[in-house]
Amino acid sequence: MLITSLSNEKIKKYLKLKSKKYRDLFKLFLIEGEHLVTEALKKDILVDLLVLEGESVNYQFNYTYVTPLIMKKLSNLESIPKVIGICKMNDVMEITGQKVLLLDDIQDPGNLGTIIRSCVAFNVSDIVLSNNTVDLYNDKVIRSTQGMLFEVNIIRGDLKDVIKSLKKADYLILGTSVKEGIDVKKIKPVKFALVMGNEGQGIHEDILNLCDKNLYIKMNPLCESLNVGVATSILLYELKD
Repeated sequence: MLITSLSNEKIKKYLKLKSKKYRDLFKLFLIEGEHLVTEALKKDILVDLLVLEGESVNYQFNYTYVTPLIMKKLSNLESIPKVIGICKMNDVMEITGQKVLLLDDIQDPGNLGTIIRSCVAFNVSDIVLSNNTVDLYNDKVIRSTQGMLFEVNIIRGDLKDVIKSLKKADYLILGTSVKEGIDVKKIKPVKFALVMGNEGQGIHEDILNLCDKNLYIKMNPLCESLNVGVATSILLYELKD
């Protein structure tokens, strides 16, 4: 089957998925490129697949051909992708493991993508995004994760409520502070939740006050701070098993 019109009902719906409002409404999001589609298929979250007219693919999944014009309208890439997948959002709303990362209003899509990849690399089971953190299904976030967003449980919620629940479940809540922190190399918790803050303002004070301990990364004093993606990666590496 080939869809040739932008007025096609399916295409009109999928075009709306470029907006967060409609992603949240339909609980669906777009992915672009063969690598992401392959990863989504492994996780059984792909619900539809569009293939560029004239291209051949080898997926054990029903797909529909679309014209270059439609693919270009759906895509956020400079070059038209060969495939675009439509995926269902994560419906797991509970923390599933013993290593948790809490993100307090991270704004940069690239930073979130880097952090997600590091969580997979260092065996963090769950990420909780604050309500004001950048949208997980932003196209820039998705691309920067290199498919790793499918490998970790990611939920969104009020961090204060989440921390209170984690404390009841005996998680050690770890914040970050240069002035009042302990060297991350000197702590090896088994069950913990690490809080990382906004790029410009760090962790909100009311969140920081809920932390059991604060960590810092020992480094050259000429460098006052690190990018939050870099800092998170270092901390998670040091906290790994």
